[in-house]
Amino acid sequence: MNVEIKGAPSFSYMDVTLEPGETIVAESDAMASMSANLDLVAKTNEGILSAAGKRVFGKESFFISYFKNNSGVASNLVLTQAGTGEIRERVLDNEAIYFQRGAFIARTEGVKLKASWAGVRSMLGGEGLIRLKAEGSGSVWYGSYGSMVEKDIDGELIVDTNHLVSYEPGINIKIQLAGGLFSSVFSGEGLVMRLEGKGKVVLQTRSINGLASWLNQKFIG
Repeated sequence: MNVEIKGAPSFSYMDVTLEPGETIVAESDAMASMSANLDLVAKTNEGILSAAGKRVFGKESFFISYFKNNSGVASNLVLTQAGTGEIRERVLDNEAIYFQRGAFIARTEGVKLKASWAGVRSMLGGEGLIRLKAEGSGSVWYGSYGSMVEKDIDGELIVDTNHLVSYEPGINIKIQLAGGLFSSVFSGEGLVMRLEGKGKVVLQTRSINGLASWLNQKFIG
């Protein structure tokens, strides 16, 4: 399997070449185009109960798509995300990583996705009660709204809500005011996330909620 990420950073998409016998698993509706000799099978997202939890709490699709090359020649597949932004690959080696809602795009068969309880703190931080946990060995591709910024934490980092894309299991999330009550309210920052621990986090430079607020102001005005 060969995957090239093209169109970066604003309009990224995955240009996938599947050799005979290879399979890639993608989020529902991620396919932009595919060779006619590829087989597509829709399945529940890791089982009915897990799929339901991801759909209700994690805003993920109930079904996922399996693209398999049962032909005798290499075949092409183009995968993308709904919004504009960057796409990246994370290679796991018997590891795990957490993703924000809607970040997952595709994975190899050696990686499994699970719905994991994130807690009220995560919900207040704009990430929802359920987080997606990718674990195993293989590649997982994920996307953001805007560009991505990768940071290594060994201690603490303050992150504005709705900007967290992914983080490793060694990171804990706490919710707090950006500053004092007056400053938090009138600076427009409100609640922020305090990330504590050691590991790698990926942030997005834009926020869908921020875009929605900006558009509302334009329409109201």
